[in-house]
Amino acid sequence: MIDFTAFQRIDAPNSLGSTGTGASFATSTGDVLEVGCFGSGVFRIRLGPNTRPDYGLVVGRLKPCTVAQVAPDRWTFTAGDATLEIASAPLSFRLVWKGAPVLGSITDQHFRGWTRLPAFGRVRATPCWTAAFALESGESVYGLGEKFGPLDKRGQLVHSAVEDALGVNTGLAYKNTPFAWSPGKGRGAWGVFVNTPGRVTHGVGHPDWSHRSYAVVVDDEALDLFVFAGATPASIVDHYTQLTGRSPAVPRWSLGLWVSRAYYKTPEEALAVAKKLRERRIPCDVLTLDGRAAWKVETRFNFRWDPDRFRDPKTSLAAIKAEHLRVCVWEYPYVSVHDPLFTELAQRHYLLTDDSGEPLVFGWDTAPGTSPFGNVLTPLPESGIVDFTNPAAFAWWRDAHQRLFEDGVDVVKSDFGEQVPAHAVAFNGDRGDRLHNVYPLLYNHCVYEATAKFQKKDAGPPMVWSRAGWAGSQRYPMGWGGDPQSDWEGLAASIRGGLSHGMSGNPYHSSDIGGFYGAEQPDAELYLRWLQMSVFASHIRVHGIGEREPWAFGPEAEAIARKWLAFRYRLVPYLERVVVQATRTGMPVMRAMPFAFPGNALVKGFETQFLCGEALLVAPIVRPGGEVEVALPPGGWYDINTRTRHEGRQILRYRAALDQFPVFGREGYALPLGRAVQHTGEIDAASPLEHLWLFGAPAHSLDGFTQARIEADGDGGYTLRTAETLDVVRFGA
Repeated sequence: MIDFTAFQRIDAPNSLGSTGTGASFATSTGDVLEVGCFGSGVFRIRLGPNTRPDYGLVVGRLKPCTVAQVAPDRWTFTAGDATLEIASAPLSFRLVWKGAPVLGSITDQHFRGWTRLPAFGRVRATPCWTAAFALESGESVYGLGEKFGPLDKRGQLVHSAVEDALGVNTGLAYKNTPFAWSPGKGRGAWGVFVNTPGRVTHGVGHPDWSHRSYAVVVDDEALDLFVFAGATPASIVDHYTQLTGRSPAVPRWSLGLWVSRAYYKTPEEALAVAKKLRERRIPCDVLTLDGRAAWKVETRFNFRWDPDRFRDPKTSLAAIKAEHLRVCVWEYPYVSVHDPLFTELAQRHYLLTDDSGEPLVFGWDTAPGTSPFGNVLTPLPESGIVDFTNPAAFAWWRDAHQRLFEDGVDVVKSDFGEQVPAHAVAFNGDRGDRLHNVYPLLYNHCVYEATAKFQKKDAGPPMVWSRAGWAGSQRYPMGWGGDPQSDWEGLAASIRGGLSHGMSGNPYHSSDIGGFYGAEQPDAELYLRWLQMSVFASHIRVHGIGEREPWAFGPEAEAIARKWLAFRYRLVPYLERVVVQATRTGMPVMRAMPFAFPGNALVKGFETQFLCGEALLVAPIVRPGGEVEVALPPGGWYDINTRTRHEGRQILRYRAALDQFPVFGREGYALPLGRAVQHTGEIDAASPLEHLWLFGAPAHSLDGFTQARIEADGDGGYTLRTAETLDVVRFGA
């Protein structure tokens, strides 16, 4: 329980001077207030010291703005269409977009004459800060990372704290981002980012605090807030990803199917699956050697193949790769005490330590009956934790990957990263309570650099397949959604987690098709509905405890899976165009309804349906029986199963046979489709398209496709010009 009476309320009465990019002020608590501009619509409000590592979460730079003192106690900072107004006593702010206020400090006034929560406050005894912002009735708030509950965080108490969530059923989350935004109330959108590696608690209209306010409580030496103003949610995410870094492109092959299970016990078993995929004509690009598949149980990951199973790793991997598959291997950033590597890294001071300077030993499953993995997975050994704040340790761990890539590894599944204890001591002077959240960012950065340095020349852009993340993790794509339960609610929560992650500046996401764990294996219906949804995610992987390959669910399910996976591969040219947009703007591949259609009350509450890019509306079936309600946004929508046009602004009761799935083409858009292939290596780079689906008369360009373009004739008509022969399918012709 947070006691807000313990916070000192802050005034900022005295200016310390201004520059062309901001100003600074003395405050009643002795802290310095710094206000700065980072571009049109992006402002920083910072209070407190600056003695601890900042971990490079912010990559943006200060930019010019117009600074003015408009009254003895009031200053303005203007850049482009946005103005930040600062009042000194008490310290408060108002953010204005095109002349209209979009966000400001708390207005909830207590009967006794002060705001119920401090507009800005600090606890002097401990490094803890708070700030509170006003919310209007009906004002929704989104973001805050990969959260699996309702997308609208209004009314919730949300913790930004990286955790091994052991599922998708609580507020715990693997990937947290202390960045939230709102579409506003018709005047413009706003966003808030807390720049900290520390724990942040968000009371988003939380009724125990104030139902009309959004308050943050920050455990760090300073309060470092960025506030954003813009026309739309997309512009807010654009601002945020300019500030914290864009996601780079991902390789084409990563958009194909990843096949995995926990786990292939021998390389011969993995090779048999690879051959079976090809024999049964199931398109696929990546096979993953997960968890214990390649490493000894006692020592786990140590860059050394299990000699009992991988006597000749190069030959074993070459056999899998001969089936036109990339090989992914699992790792985590821990070193077993049973491995000589533990002693070596401890002597080099490459591991986190305790207060005595001895290597900290993290205990996994040490007490009988208390294993976090129950009886599902074999226990993990007591381990040291690699200290990525030490540049030498970072470089050593990065370069130790060289042999793996030389042996034939193409990509790394960088699992875990959530286990830094609060009492750990790091090389850079931070303790674990401050390092904990940002640790997976450092870890995945290291593995990403290793991939860039050592991968084969034909691999394309580097990437990792990671689980944990923090602000800035989008710079090292991509993250999958952890370990969902194998049931319908696990599917629904995984979708919400992916959409929430996308609204938090991370354009790529995947989930474990069929779910990772459960009392029973998923049935064919759940498996297929999960797979059909994943066809329209940025990345697609089958994975879980037990078989997840399509043939495990019977001949009918296998045939249906083959049909939809074929469509996935035909979508690759379209997905590549969406990826380009993501790298330029931060736009997610999967776009939640409140993000894509802000202010539209009809679609707002449909929190598992989404746009894939701009042209496709996807309405996942998240319960048995094949029925789903579909909220159609404004415009016209074409059912790709029947080619029937439906007018927007209505709710459809849709029923789909098991081999069908509710997907609608957006009127005025075109969908480029490639050829059906068995892996992305079969895509003709010079001529990737085979079909072009036109949903009504096209009103939008085909930028990014040199094979086709649309030219308006000035009379409402159009001419489609192509550099090659395409089969054009006109919906609504």
